[in-house]
Parts: sequence; C-alpha cells; structure tokens
Amino acid sequence: MTAVHTPPTPEPAAARKARPAPAHPPLLDQLAQWYPRLFGAHLLPLKRGIFEDLMAAHALDQAELKQALAWHARSTRYLAAVASGQPRHDLQGKAVEPVAPEHVHHALLQVFRRRQQRTQEDLSAQLRQRIVRAWQASGLGRQAYAERVRGRDEAANAQLDAALADAAAQDARAEALLRAFEAGTADLSTFAAMYGLAVSEVQRALARARQLQAGAAQAAA
Repeated sequence: MTAVHTPPTPEPAAARKARPAPAHPPLLDQLAQWYPRLFGAHLLPLKRGIFEDLMAAHALDQAELKQALAWHARSTRYLAAVASGQPRHDLQGKAVEPVAPEHVHHALLQVFRRRQQRTQEDLSAQLRQRIVRAWQASGLGRQAYAERVRGRDEAANAQLDAALADAAAQDARAEALLRAFEAGTADLSTFAAMYGLAVSEVQRALARARQLQAGAAQAAA
C-alpha cells in the first residue's frame, strides 16, 4: 500500500509570537565597551569592511564576530540608524562614506514593516514621507532614484511610486508658490497669511523651489 503523505500542520500564529527571540551575542556587549559611539546607546552606520577592521584590531573568533555583526545589522535599532541617512563610520567614529540610497530605502522598509506589525495604525503615509526625504537627500532625479532602489516586492514598489508621485505634486506646488511670491510685493509673513500657510511651511517650499531651479540650471549648463 502506498503511504499517504500528510503535510505538516502550520504552526499557530500565537506559538510563533511566543517563540523566544534569538539570543543577544555577548560579543556585542564587548564591542559596545570598546566602541560606544558605534555599538552603544546610539548606533551609527558602519563602514564597509568593518569586519576586517575589527579582526585586525582585536584577537577575535571569526565565527563569533560574524554572528555578532549579523545580529547587529538585523536589529531594528541599527536599521533605524541606516534609514536616518547618516554616513557610514569607521572604528574611530569618523564619517567615511555615505550610505547608498538603496540601503537607506531597504532599511526604511524594514523599520516600517516591523512598526506596522506592532500597531493597528496605518503607517503608509509616514513611510511615503520618509521615502520622499530619502530621495531628496540622495541628490538623484526621481526616475534614477526609483530605478536604483526598486526591488521585487510589489507592495513596496507601490509605496515607492506613490511617494515619488507625492513628491512631484509637492514640487509643483512649491514652484507655483515661488512664482507667485516673486511676482508680488508682499513680505513673507503677509504672503503666507494670504495662502493660509505657516511661515515655516512657505520658507521650506520656497527653498525647495529654488533648489529645483538651481538643479535645472546646472543640468542645462
């Protein structure tokens, strides 16, 4: 008689949630003592090649160091540091290189996915705002940025497209405000009151529009 294969019963969601988190590698505590600016209370993005730097500076077990750095890189605290757009740092705490836009974007997605799992609030709008800020900080055009950070996750790509569409609309409004401001004679506070906007909001919009003008002029030169 042919044996009937019974598929394994899926693990209940409650059991998955109850599963203990992976143990914190003890080596990370030692790294925090040696390099508190990198591994302490406030984290900084690490330079590429930090594993080799640590091996050269200390007599460490390679497997233990790999495990510790992998755990560190997957932690929400570290992903949040990368998502902030801060540059990568060496063992002396010196900024040595920017974080690539795609790495910032990936970290943003991971951080917001984890936050979304802990709340009933829809965080999509917040995520789109962060994506817009990351795009603006990258210095890339919208299309170039989208091509560089786009991945295989269609839901994440939809958030990316929505964020960049929001950014295009915001830029169009900023440029319209700048044209109106430069065509008139009102001072900044009066102009803001005319449009029912806060002065700080108008200042940001005008600064963004002038940045766009400067970028267009540079590209045309």
